[in-house]
Amino acid sequence: MNLRQSSFRQTVLLVGLFNLAYFGIEFAVALAIGSVSLFADSIDFLEDASINFLIVLALSWSALARARVGMALAGILFLPVLATLWMAWQKFSVPVPPAPLPLTLTGTGALAVNLTCALMLARFRSRGDSLTRAAFLSARNDAFANVAIILAGFLTLATLSVWPDLIVGLGIAILNADAAREVLEAARKEHAAAVP
Repeated sequence: MNLRQSSFRQTVLLVGLFNLAYFGIEFAVALAIGSVSLFADSIDFLEDASINFLIVLALSWSALARARVGMALAGILFLPVLATLWMAWQKFSVPVPPAPLPLTLTGTGALAVNLTCALMLARFRSRGDSLTRAAFLSARNDAFANVAIILAGFLTLATLSVWPDLIVGLGIAILNADAAREVLEAARKEHAAAVP
């Protein structure tokens, strides 16, 4: 394994640990205040941790095996979409807005974690493979989602409505679905190139 690959492995492992740690925080707050957007984002943190740990394992595998892992990662990226839809359905049944202050503060903490992870991974974007794309897109999309969560917190405070949280939660689901599509496309190209 070359130095750049070793550096990428260490970075991805660290990003995975950050994601796993913040998953616990965000999940607990989401359940405590009944937030769809925080729930969706917390599941996404867990999914990101899983992706990063899987990437660390797959780096030493063959190109064909890595392409197959990329396809599996696309499926994993889609799981938070389903979890968010389930939580949103539950919220429609009991339309109580989440507490705005914990929503905003937790979203701000998530943004700090995701920006740190995205910056750590950005220097490896030139690698161009599906595994690197999955790691970077997850962190980047999550940072966008966190900005929306913070805005939802302010809008919830101003309106005392459930809708800002629901809309942001569903927006996170759309971002995850698009990231899954991009990773699947990259993995299919790698698979086609790797098959003799």
